[in-house]
Amino acid sequence: MSTQTRARADGPAGEMTPRPFRVTRRHQETGDTWTLELAPLSDVPIIAAPGQFTMVYAFGVGEVPLSVTGCDPAMGDDSVAAGTDSPLVHTVRAVGAVTEAICASRPGDVLGVRGPFGRGWPVGAAAGLDVVVVAGGLGLAPLRPVVRQILRRRADYGNVVVLVGTRIPADILYRRELAGWQDRTDLQALVTVDGARPGWDGRVGVVTTLLPHVRFDPARTVAFTCGPEIMMRLTARALVDAGVLADRIHLSMERNMHCGLGHCGRCQLGPLMLCLDGPVCGYDRLEPLLAVREL
Repeated sequence: MSTQTRARADGPAGEMTPRPFRVTRRHQETGDTWTLELAPLSDVPIIAAPGQFTMVYAFGVGEVPLSVTGCDPAMGDDSVAAGTDSPLVHTVRAVGAVTEAICASRPGDVLGVRGPFGRGWPVGAAAGLDVVVVAGGLGLAPLRPVVRQILRRRADYGNVVVLVGTRIPADILYRRELAGWQDRTDLQALVTVDGARPGWDGRVGVVTTLLPHVRFDPARTVAFTCGPEIMMRLTARALVDAGVLADRIHLSMERNMHCGLGHCGRCQLGPLMLCLDGPVCGYDRLEPLLAVREL
C-alpha cells in the first residue's frame, strides 16, 4: 500500500480509532450544506492530498466518509496539512442522521477523524498540459483543492477550465470564491444550472453543454470530474468524443465507505476497493465498470 493510500497511525490507537478534532469554524454554504474547519486536539497534523477523504465520527451517532475540501494556500506541494495553523476542512450536506449531526456541530464541539484514506487527484502529473475541471453539485467540494493548487502554480499549466453545474442556483457552493475564479483572465470558469429561478441570468443546462464554450486542446488535456455518477459518465464520454484520452480523465467515485482500509468490502466496484484503489480512478479503468447496470 502506498503512503498516499495508507492512513496515518499516530500513536497506539491506530487507523480504526478516531482522533479528536475540535470545530473551529462553521459556515453555511446552502440551505442544507455547511463547511466546517477542524483542528486536532493534539499537535499532530493530518496530511492529505487533494481528492483523499477522512472518516468523520459524530460521537454517539456514527461515522461517514468526507472529502478533504480545504487547502492551505501557503503549501507549495500536493498536500493539505491539517494542523493547528491549517485546519482540516470538510463541506458536508445534511442528508442523514450522521451528516445532520456533523452539520449541527458548533465551534468548540469535538468530532472524531480517521484518515486520510484513498488515492487523490494526480494534479502534479497534469503539469505542462491543459486542465479541465468539471464539477456537479457537491462534487465541487473535493475539486476545490485542485483548482487552488493549480492557481498557486498557474505558470505550470496550459489552459485551465472550471465547469460547474448544479440543480438550482441556491445549490451553488463557494459563491465568493467561484466569482473570484470567474473574474480571472487566466482561467475559464463557467456555471450552469439544471433549472433557473427568478433572478437567475446565467446559463441553463447540464454541465456538459458548457464544453463547446471553452478552450482546451484535447490531445494535451487532463480532466478531473466529480459529481453524480451519471453526470460523470456523460462528462467522461463527451471528453473522449472530443479527443481527450481515457487514461487522462479522472473521476472521483462515491460508494459506501465504511472502514477505509479495504477490509469490509462495502465500497467494492467490480474488482476495485474504492477506499484503496480510489476514490479517484482513471476512466480507462472505470468505463467498462460503469457500463454494467447496478454494479
